[in-house]
Amino acid sequence: MPRPKAERPVPPPASRRSLAAGGLGLAAAAYVGVDYLSRASPSLHGRLQPAIWAALALATAARAPFYRRWDAEIRAAPWFLAAMLLMLAALLCEAISVRFVSSVLGLRWHRSTAPLPDTGQWLLLALNERLPQTVVYLLRAHIISLHHYLMLFIMLGFSAFFDCIKGPGLGIGTRYMFVMAVGRFLRTITFVSTILPSARPWCAAARYKIPDHPHAWAQKYYVPYASDPRAIRRVILVDMPYG
Repeated sequence: MPRPKAERPVPPPASRRSLAAGGLGLAAAAYVGVDYLSRASPSLHGRLQPAIWAALALATAARAPFYRRWDAEIRAAPWFLAAMLLMLAALLCEAISVRFVSSVLGLRWHRSTAPLPDTGQWLLLALNERLPQTVVYLLRAHIISLHHYLMLFIMLGFSAFFDCIKGPGLGIGTRYMFVMAVGRFLRTITFVSTILPSARPWCAAARYKIPDHPHAWAQKYYVPYASDPRAIRRVILVDMPYG
């Protein structure tokens, strides 16, 4: 006698999924709006932020016992930890590379070398003259920052409890972190291979405590020596950096 086939879980209807996705958007917008009150109204922010944290935590705890894909979450956990380690390695590589390049070239190079034109800044400055002042203030407002992206990423992972995304949530987090780590590595490689000064001359001096002159490793290739043929010949013959 053939064994009966196991019943597959019935996916939620499209209307329910779209409603849940809309609730995720409202929760994200509410979190960003409440966090912005720390600048506009600190007293109101101090009352609303614990309330929204408690509401999100209670809603997640209420849905967790009814979640049916815990086995998939456990299988995805090692890959998520590996993606997190890869992301930390990418951030460490970026920090070391930026610090190394900035220290080797010295502050004089950052101040004297002309940077590439920032066409995006030109566009924003042109829009400042054409858009209404309210829109300009909205674009300049510090509404979204780095910790908001981190919080929205955490909310996206936990939204699998509410059928907003197809679980496992850790699988979504793994793919997100892996793509971010690869992007960081590519950004670091591009920065190191095509080093150019920042469009803001004070950036290097504000971030790093580095000398004004270039390091001895880079002095034989430093720009001022390239304008003197005798200095270049002396470097080739002696093969010693200038002090």
